[in-house]
Amino acid sequence: MSTRTLDFGFELKALSETGTFEGYGSVFGVKDSYDEIVAPGAFADSLAAHKAAGTMPAMLWQHRSAEPLGIYTSMVEDHIGLKVAGQLAMKTVRGAEAYELLKMKALSGLSIGFVPREDSYDKVTGIRTLKKVDLWEVSPVTFPANDAARVQGVKNIEILEDLKSAEQYLRDSGLSRREAVAFIARVKCLSQSDSVDGELKQIVEMARRQLAAA
Repeated sequence: MSTRTLDFGFELKALSETGTFEGYGSVFGVKDSYDEIVAPGAFADSLAAHKAAGTMPAMLWQHRSAEPLGIYTSMVEDHIGLKVAGQLAMKTVRGAEAYELLKMKALSGLSIGFVPREDSYDKVTGIRTLKKVDLWEVSPVTFPANDAARVQGVKNIEILEDLKSAEQYLRDSGLSRREAVAFIARVKCLSQSDSVDGELKQIVEMARRQLAAA
């Protein structure tokens, strides 16, 4: 059975001198240039099968099966998408080259190679939703199809330590300073409300969706 590819911009959360990196290889709910989106849970069965077999999807250069770049050490689904961690083969020509290009941000996309197992098609919107896929490989690519999810499309919320860093986070993600300050002010107000849990979840979810589409 032949595999298909689906491209995403990806946020390089961390890249060390040893060639280890983290980022997102797929973003849930974001339409790419092929009018396809990936639904939460799409990778769950495939990741479970890999775990049971003691394997990982391959790390390839631009989908070329003869040019592996290294290995993935972790792949999990979270509320954003497919979170990956990998180790580049730094002693190989291609691995060292990929490291330099990632560091320079000359590479800013990841593309997944997969076999679709379950999907749905909306005749009104023309959007296909991938509900379940067999994940074979994840490749760094030059031109991601999902330009909206490029490097700054998804941010690592774990870096937030205080309201000041939260404001900077929102500004880096495309909001104006006025919008970011207004958002933080609203969060401050909610922190004094009896209904903080429910309302805060709603406003954070709204912001997350806005950032993912930025």
